[in-house]
Amino acid sequence: MEKQKEKVCGADIHKKFIVATILSRDGYKITKRFGMNLNDILEFKKWVIDNNCEQAAMESTGVYWVPIYTTLEGSIDVIVANAYKIKHTPGRKTDMRDSEWIAQLCLNGMIEPSRIFPREDRELRTLTRARENLVNNSTQMKNRIHQALESSCIRISSVLSDIFGKSGMQILNGLLEGKSIDEILKGITSKKILEKEQMLRDAIKNSLDPAKVFMIQTYLGLIEKIQGEIEKLDKEILTRIQRVREDLEIVMSMPGMGLTSAITVLAEIGNYKDFKTGEQLASWCGLVPSVSQSADVLVTGNITKQGSKHVRRMLVQVAHAIVRSKSSKLKRFFLRVQARRGKKKAIVALARKILCVLHHLLLNREKYVDESSKVKNVKLDRASSPVRMTEQDMVNVLVRAGYTVKKLSCGGAYT
Repeated sequence: MEKQKEKVCGADIHKKFIVATILSRDGYKITKRFGMNLNDILEFKKWVIDNNCEQAAMESTGVYWVPIYTTLEGSIDVIVANAYKIKHTPGRKTDMRDSEWIAQLCLNGMIEPSRIFPREDRELRTLTRARENLVNNSTQMKNRIHQALESSCIRISSVLSDIFGKSGMQILNGLLEGKSIDEILKGITSKKILEKEQMLRDAIKNSLDPAKVFMIQTYLGLIEKIQGEIEKLDKEILTRIQRVREDLEIVMSMPGMGLTSAITVLAEIGNYKDFKTGEQLASWCGLVPSVSQSADVLVTGNITKQGSKHVRRMLVQVAHAIVRSKSSKLKRFFLRVQARRGKKKAIVALARKILCVLHHLLLNREKYVDESSKVKNVKLDRASSPVRMTEQDMVNVLVRAGYTVKKLSCGGAYT
């Protein structure tokens, strides 16, 4: 519960207009409607300030609240509420009643504010999300090229892992120019590709019709343009991320974390000091299970998926990269969870653990060091006495390696 205010404003925001109510503790109430163009928003700002409002509250309705927030920011205390958390009781619903309800909650300090990033952080996050959209668009174009080839019974993707690499593009451009497979193979210098010569001949036994050639050339042109825009965005993002260069180095010390993923994670979580623990940050990112309790029965479900879907997607990608890497403490954690809960849940659990570890590292200004790398292999002298391990020590070694160990009822043996 926040401190009660004396006079506040509640705004019900729509695409084309705003309905605002000013409410004071002595019973004063006034409601007014404004448009959504810049002049109307500036008039709304002046109206709120002239009436000496201590705070203005609004719902996070789509993106319509953003211009109002940025206009009021710095002039008056603004609070943005999650629409789900301040939902009115069922009954008669009007825009005026909604704005008055928001004002009442704000007046009594009953609104849990949404977390709004500072301007610089918002701009960085906007750029990283724009980059992600461009990458997705490029991927869509590549998928359409794959479909065009497959529909022509040209199955290069079954031979090459990436047909948009250097050798793959040589083959693709040769097909677009109408060359035969023999002419195409003569221009390839890669030994790895030439080792697959017969497989390529089996995969390319057809030619492209003029319509498919035109389509693929169009898609390749779009991919090239998109790649140019991505490079421009990368330069701008790298310029802006310099102010948190130390944070970037800490995040990149995590295994599986590259430059793009590290920048995206930092842009999406904002100021990590807003969270006291890593669990709070994981909850804000929607990586904690939903909980339902009734009559002392506690049921946990799937993750809540609240907060940024972008950071969840990136952390899951990092988790997959760790799983594909060599043995590490994080990979052993994944294997232990996988043995009990399956691969999908283990990946999500690893993503959550990565986020909690990152929060600890950022708060303590430390870089990640895998404890397993500190352990040195001990060479035993044949003359020395053999190492003796108890039964439980052996079980612990297997469990740490990711195996599930069960004790049989008969004979006390393990499986």
